[in-house]
Amino acid sequence: MTTHAPTVAFSGIECINIDVQVQISSGLVAFTLVGLPDKAVAESRERVRAAFNALGLALPPKRITVNLAPADMLKEGSHFDLPIALGVLAAMGVVPPDEVVGYVALGELGLDGSIAPVSGVLPAAIAANAVGKGLICPASQGSEAAWAGDIDILAAPSLLALINHFKGTQVLSRPEPKIHEDEGPMLDLADIKGQETGKRALEIAAAGGHNLLMIGPPGSGKSMLAQRLGGILPPLDPTEALEVSMIHSVAGRLDQGKLLRRRPFRDPHHTASVAALAGGGQRAKPGEISLAHNGVLFLDELPEFQRAALESLRQPLETGRISVARANSHVTYPARVQLVAAMNPCRCGYLSDPGLACSKAPKCAEDYQSRLSGPLLDRIDLHVEVPAVNLADMALPAAKENSAQVAVRVAAARSLQVQRYADSQIRSNAHKPRARCWLASPLPTPRARPC
Repeated sequence: MTTHAPTVAFSGIECINIDVQVQISSGLVAFTLVGLPDKAVAESRERVRAAFNALGLALPPKRITVNLAPADMLKEGSHFDLPIALGVLAAMGVVPPDEVVGYVALGELGLDGSIAPVSGVLPAAIAANAVGKGLICPASQGSEAAWAGDIDILAAPSLLALINHFKGTQVLSRPEPKIHEDEGPMLDLADIKGQETGKRALEIAAAGGHNLLMIGPPGSGKSMLAQRLGGILPPLDPTEALEVSMIHSVAGRLDQGKLLRRRPFRDPHHTASVAALAGGGQRAKPGEISLAHNGVLFLDELPEFQRAALESLRQPLETGRISVARANSHVTYPARVQLVAAMNPCRCGYLSDPGLACSKAPKCAEDYQSRLSGPLLDRIDLHVEVPAVNLADMALPAAKENSAQVAVRVAAARSLQVQRYADSQIRSNAHKPRARCWLASPLPTPRARPC
């Protein structure tokens, strides 16, 4: 008899249905795992064996064969522990096989039988709901799965609790969905003295979702302005929150399974590699540009980033998605971000100050700014000069207008854009294709200048 325990594999934020097939037959005593498992999946045999011993269960002295179908696709991750254990328990008659097959299971087993958190519970719950199945997941991630809608969820703290639930001696209640609480107030624009032009540019960028580049000497407040952008952006709507949370769930960054409502703000260091920014690695994990989806990607000291890393952002900034192609995987992640960058005008940073500029000025400015390609700069809508703040501005009282007041105007502008593009998938002016751009009146025909 062959038992089945459904689970999923991940391709980006998409889920692929996997059937864990278990057969116990007579023959040489063995526990064989087939179906292209990686190292973490292959090691699940020992975790399952140890978890059974902790519960007082012994594997039958027979040949146990576990097949992960389809067998021609590489299986990665420790979340296969729980479906393998459930398949073996169903084959042993400990739990009813017809009930196990009605759930998509994922979770990592501890040696004591506990079920540890894994990545991708939210996408797995949505995929299970799409095929009309329930979900079995770790107890700490039950609130994450609850956002998938009206779905039967078993959030079990341990394998023993799950067995007792199937036997009817214990009831696992359905978890409640939770929202991630904001970690304190956002930084306020009222903290910045002077830089009225920079503040105005920040408001315009927030209202239209435009990319922004700030150029100025060290200490002029570029990073302070960028860090306060999140305080004037509207919160994520339900659709955006679900998209962002799915990406963070796959990356294993969804804290306690709580849905995110604040727009992400990612600020990687300029030593970040191509894989760190665009995504990749051994399992093609999402990069910074995907983790900042529907939020802000702040690149400080822009010319100091590797040229290849910056060029890898050109396509996702245009299309709003990024395809990570590797020899063993090809996945696509959403990457609709608002890029905010800051840079010095030259290597020393004091190009406009004759007393502090280096001896290579202005040649050093040309060399420094040439590190950025024209196509990349073409994707940044707003270029703003942020001059140094003088002592007179620093002595002025705090600004009268704070982030909350600016956020009201930004929200009103975003609301108008939603109404304007209600018949399309466009969310803001920055996402509008050039074919939809028009002028109120035609430009005059240019005349040839005399020689």
